[in-house]
Amino acid sequence: MFDTLSDRLAATFKNLRGKGRLSEADIDATAREIRIALLEADVALPVVRAFIKQVKERSLGAEVSQALNPAQQVIKIVNDELIGILGGEARRLRFAKQPPTVIMLAGLQGAGKTTLAGKLGRWLNAQGHTPLLVACDLQRPNAVNQLSVVAERAGVAVFAPEPGNGVGDPVKVAQDSIEFARTKQHDVVIVDTAGRLGIDEELMRQAADIRDAVRPDEVLFVVDAMIGQDAVNTAEAFRDGVGFDGVVLSKLDGDARGGAALSIAHVTGRQIMFASNGEKLDDFDAFHPDRMASRILGMGDMLSLIEKAEQTFSQQEAEKMAAKLAKGPKEFTLDDFLAQMEQVRKMGSISKLLGMLPGMGQMKDQINNLDERDVDRTAAIIKSMTPGERQDPTIINGSRRARIARGSGVEVSAVKNLVERFFDARKMMSKMAQGGMPGMPGMPGMPGVGGGNKRKGKQQKKAKGKQRSGNPMKRKAEEQAAAARREQGGAFGLPDGDQGGQDFELPDEFKKFMG
Repeated sequence: MFDTLSDRLAATFKNLRGKGRLSEADIDATAREIRIALLEADVALPVVRAFIKQVKERSLGAEVSQALNPAQQVIKIVNDELIGILGGEARRLRFAKQPPTVIMLAGLQGAGKTTLAGKLGRWLNAQGHTPLLVACDLQRPNAVNQLSVVAERAGVAVFAPEPGNGVGDPVKVAQDSIEFARTKQHDVVIVDTAGRLGIDEELMRQAADIRDAVRPDEVLFVVDAMIGQDAVNTAEAFRDGVGFDGVVLSKLDGDARGGAALSIAHVTGRQIMFASNGEKLDDFDAFHPDRMASRILGMGDMLSLIEKAEQTFSQQEAEKMAAKLAKGPKEFTLDDFLAQMEQVRKMGSISKLLGMLPGMGQMKDQINNLDERDVDRTAAIIKSMTPGERQDPTIINGSRRARIARGSGVEVSAVKNLVERFFDARKMMSKMAQGGMPGMPGMPGMPGVGGGNKRKGKQQKKAKGKQRSGNPMKRKAEEQAAAARREQGGAFGLPDGDQGGQDFELPDEFKKFMG
């Protein structure tokens, strides 16, 4: 959703990175580009004005003018302000001291309330709660049936005593659901209310009556993130007419510009609490303003990725796999490769997972063109192999490749490519398990570290043969300074004889700055 905004901001910051100091003209030009990017993303004008004002004020202050890297400091300021307009800190649900906790969903028709009720129910169920979905939308055709189907798929209970389609009293259903929940030991009640195509008195009155009847602990306003500026107007009308405590964004995976998501928290003063970013019931997460700001600025969202991994992978399995890899690459088989691949698939869409990695914004086109079915084809190839071939892929010759290709419905070249990729992956994972990756800074086994002594030796040799100044006065000053350092215990407080004491010398590249 934020692709266009991310691209514009990335281009703006790229122009800053080559500058050692930023003038007022540079900051004005940057602010102008950010303003255009936000307006093109359909962010509300008052929000844009407040945002740009804050960015300019902070950018012209000491935190940028005195920074060693002013471009990075400006990016940090933009990140901080984005977090601010997205609501600041993440807010959690308030639970009642005495169950059941009542959560009421409100919003326009088509915003996705009914599907979102199932997603929220499934999410709460995974948190250890026993939610109950309540069908109070008795006007929209088949709304009650839809909620029942969604509840079944989500694995949660539903309370739907009325058939709907214009029959039944939604206020009475809401009241009766509270007693039903107490009887059946449900600790959370999620009330799905009716919507309209637009704001009208009947909608507001019904929503207010249900609110007064059940006294919800949380009223969540569900807004379609794809409808742009109208989402802000609708939210303000609901806030003034019924009142709500938090916002839930639906359809955040769409291709709209995303201005509603950036505007609604700032305009209404109510925080975004949840976001729905796909059609599946698992495509639902708590909303974290700092993580969303990080995604918009192309810095990824590693925390969300780690949380997904922790939910999918068991600690026991991870330790077992690490122990296998530590023994040697041949211990890792195609069966293990398939198991790992299926675990990653459980985490969700591969393209979404890759999008959470820092720097992947530059590979947006490649990620969008990923074929998710490649994972299924790879699984089919591995499952077409015999147990012996999976244990030792080196025995797969031409005739075996042809048989596997026929069994999995792919070309022979696909089987060959898979086996080659597996060997590469096994080698890489084995090196990681043993503590290093070639070419990665600071990791054991990398050429730079292994050859570090050679470089250090050159520097020591150079330092040992350093020349004294030809200027007698300057040479005398150097000798006096060296003597003073020795008396004080060496340079930087090191004791005499320690490396880095009187023999310390700045690298050549720094000398030009010292005069």
